[in-house]
Amino acid sequence: MTAFKAWVIEKAESGQTLALRDVEPSELMDGDVTVRISHSGLNYKDGLAMTGKMPVVRRFPMIPGIDFAGTVEASEHPSYKPGDSVVLTGWGVGETHLGGLSEVARVRGDWLVPLPEGLSPARAMAVGTAGYTAMLSVLALEHHGLTPASGPALVTGAAGGVGSVAVALLKKAGWHVIAATGRGDEADYLKELGAAEILEREALSGEPRPLAKERWAAGIDAVGGRVLANALAMTKGGGAIAACGNAGGMDLPSSVAPFILRGVSLLGINSVTTPLEPRRAAWARLARDLNLALLDRMTTTIPLAEAGPRAEALLAGQVRGRTVVAIP
Repeated sequence: MTAFKAWVIEKAESGQTLALRDVEPSELMDGDVTVRISHSGLNYKDGLAMTGKMPVVRRFPMIPGIDFAGTVEASEHPSYKPGDSVVLTGWGVGETHLGGLSEVARVRGDWLVPLPEGLSPARAMAVGTAGYTAMLSVLALEHHGLTPASGPALVTGAAGGVGSVAVALLKKAGWHVIAATGRGDEADYLKELGAAEILEREALSGEPRPLAKERWAAGIDAVGGRVLANALAMTKGGGAIAACGNAGGMDLPSSVAPFILRGVSLLGINSVTTPLEPRRAAWARLARDLNLALLDRMTTTIPLAEAGPRAEALLAGQVRGRTVVAIP
């Protein structure tokens, strides 16, 4: 194998640097499957890693990119052979293990799933970690016993990657979707995805009260902080919020009132180390239920060289929906 292109994060006494450079095969980490990457995604966590805004990266040098799709080049794993199409999300890739914003990756085969039938590699990365997380959230709400008959469903950070897919999935499942966003100019986009109502972010960003007027039975929250606290306070009795992100902060300034007075549940979503069986089930459901035309409309594709500059825009909330990185 010859040298290949990848974004590389380095750390020195003067701070963190990010550069697109040649990487030698000898720099790859241990793993039993080598993948030639065709597409990756640009996720919020990638933005944090590439800009150094939060200490996401735990090993230097690091190739960022928490997900990728591609073709197996070499394998010592019994489940995969050269030529197989595969997808990876999570497992610390892009944080502790060299990631997907690269032409090549070497990983553990246990971290991979076969490319779901009906999805191309590009569309699999349009779904990516964000869409996969949204699907896990929908499945958690359903497992909790909630249905569209229970009442409306809230989606926070609705114009982002997780939120956009969550809106589309909930609409497909029959929910009345309330999309909360701080970007009022995205109202038409969100309605196209399936939102029945648009809620200004200010309605959820004030000082949280222990309880507020009940407005929804279910929710998918990718924001955290005050937004999640207010969402819980407005959840109907017996309802639940699936928490899957922290774009608005790591804290939760709530109280026990929603839990002990209304029986509200907070469902934690960990998309990083999901076991193989539910991981494959979530991907199969995505391939079956996600409207591919809507997926295409929420997706922007950029070349590998533009991934670095786009990270800042992603963190600034200037990126709509999903960003796919096409890798030559």
